[in-house]
Amino acid sequence: MMHMTFYWSRDVTLLIDSWKTDSWTSYGLSLLACFIVSAFYQYLEDRRIRLKLVSATGGSSQAAASPIEAPLLQAKLGRWSAARFAGSALFGINSAIGYLIMLAVMSFNGGVLVAIVVGLAIGYLLFRNGEGDVTVVDNACACA
Repeated sequence: MMHMTFYWSRDVTLLIDSWKTDSWTSYGLSLLACFIVSAFYQYLEDRRIRLKLVSATGGSSQAAASPIEAPLLQAKLGRWSAARFAGSALFGINSAIGYLIMLAVMSFNGGVLVAIVVGLAIGYLLFRNGEGDVTVVDNACACA
């Protein structure tokens, strides 16, 4: 049965009909999987942003001119560079994982929701909340 409100139970169907939990062990392992995938989502997002930063600065740790300070002076690395392909692949994988996480939350199981939110928070704490955080702006226009 498809629930339309949040419920607390160990009986849950996640993503596909064959992923059903009927015991506390299978439910706990499913929650652990949701937690790990959510933390991995944050890790991939961090890798994608750092790849974009490294490719934008030309591999050096410090850029000569910020893209916000001198947008017309920054040289393009090439329309079809390996960094763009890698960034696109990471974006696609991360988007797919994000949509699967969203669909898992739409199972409306309270434990799944908590596992995913805690996994995202722990993943952010471990991978994206460091001293090296920078913001990579694609477009300076706030309306874009």
